[in-house]
Parts: sequence; C-alpha cells; structure tokens
Amino acid sequence: MGVSHSWQLALAQAPIKAHSDRMLADIETLGLVDDDEIELDLAALMLSELDHPGLDIEESLVLIDDIGERLFEVGGLAESAAQQAEALAQVFYGDFGFTGDAEHYDAPLNSDLVRVLERRRGLPVSLSILYVAAARRLGWEADALNTPGHVLVRVGDENSVLIDPFNKGVRVPPQRLAALLHGAVGLAAVGRAEHVAPMSNRIVLVRLLLNQATRAEQGGDPLRALTIYERMTTVASEHADGWWELARLQLQVGDTEAARRSLSAMLEVTRDPKRRTLVAATLEAIAAG
Repeated sequence: MGVSHSWQLALAQAPIKAHSDRMLADIETLGLVDDDEIELDLAALMLSELDHPGLDIEESLVLIDDIGERLFEVGGLAESAAQQAEALAQVFYGDFGFTGDAEHYDAPLNSDLVRVLERRRGLPVSLSILYVAAARRLGWEADALNTPGHVLVRVGDENSVLIDPFNKGVRVPPQRLAALLHGAVGLAAVGRAEHVAPMSNRIVLVRLLLNQATRAEQGGDPLRALTIYERMTTVASEHADGWWELARLQLQVGDTEAARRSLSAMLEVTRDPKRRTLVAATLEAIAAG
C-alpha cells in the first residue's frame, strides 16, 4: 500500500522526527507498552544507549531523521512493494552506505545500534531494524522475518518482496531464500512457515539482544551476557528462553536466589509440559542445595 495523499501532505509539511522526546523513558516502560507501539529503531537505540552512559545520541537521532526524509523524497509516491523495496535499497545503501559487516561479522559493535549508525555497518538483524522502522514511518507494510541465521525484510502485503539489508538491500528471489534456509537449518526444514514468518517487534529486539549475549559468552564475559539477558526479560517478559538463560548464568555466578526468581518467572509464562518439568526439577535441585 502506498502513502496516502494525506500522509504525503503531512510528511511534506512536517517530516517525521525521531527526537529524543519520542523515546521511551526506560526499558521498564518498553516492556509494558503494546507491541505495535514499539518503534524498532528507537527502542534498539535506547537499549544501545544503556552501554554508552553519558553519550549524547542526538547525532544518531538526526541520522534517523535524515534517512526518513530522504526515503520520502525517493519513495514517497511508491505504491508497489517492488518500488518501495527499491527505494529502501537506494536510500540505505546507495545514499547512506549502510551494508553488512562481513569482515568483522562477530564484532559486538555490529549489534550495538549507536555504533551501527556511526559505522553504517551491522548484522542482518540490526540493519533490518533500520529498514523496517523507516518503511513503517511512510505507512508501508514492512516486517523483519524469522529467517534462521540471517534476518530478511519483507516489504508489502500483497505481492510482497523480500530484501536483504545485509547485502545492500538487494531482492531475495526464491532460490536464494532456499539456499539461505538450507545453509541454516538443512534441506529438510526448507519451506517451513515459521522460518519466513514476520517477527513481532519484541522478538526482533530479543533477537538483537541474543546476538549481544551470545557474543559476550563466546568472549568469556558471562557477567555481560547476564546483563543482556536481564534486559531481554525486561523488554520481553513472555519470552521463556530469556528467563532460562538468565537463570543459567545466575547459577553460574553463584546467585541462586536470583536464579530461583528467574525460574519462577519462567513458570509464569510457559505452558509447555516438558519445560515446566525441567524448571521444576531445577528448582528442586536448587532447594536441595
């Protein structure tokens, strides 16, 4: 669906601004708002800001504004998904130089939105967040997809188009999608609906944070990983895996009381019998000491 005439007029007269007064006060608030009220890039920027105390993020906000204004100039009249996808690629890669950091893929700064905006390099999930948020501000349908190992963006509802923000925003034809899925989950799983399903805003943020936590553990910093899982459970309290990983790390650092609270919270949000049995057994083991 293209931008309506009323949207065109409003955007032309007063471009959408991502100023700091539109950002939520803290991540506790982010955890309470409805999912569709979350603006992905601002939420990810707020999470990133936690790792940069005292940093003035005005430059980041101005860049987000500039991207939005340029996208309106290039694609404000785009009606088809193909036209919108082309406009996104032109603006993000062609005009602003955003692309994937293949050379330093596992570097933590690639999932830190402050640094992604500075360097204009990032992971598939961090770049997808920027694409999706910018598209939605023009009233376009856009979603980050749950593609294993490599987040893609779907633009449009009917006759939708898949694009790869990590690879200059190029279109992803069916054969390329099949190859990505084959590489990530094996031939037998190719075509499963959950692998190309749109993620909720919270789950996109969870996936971003999961990248940070995984890299922290791989780098031998469990306390950093623990901090990230705390953020994850605050932002997405219904995400049972976040509670489990948080409890695991709390036990690893010897904080059994915190682990008990995390496991109890997990019991509140999961109805899976196997998981509940596992959590109950873990709680019993903690009590037995």
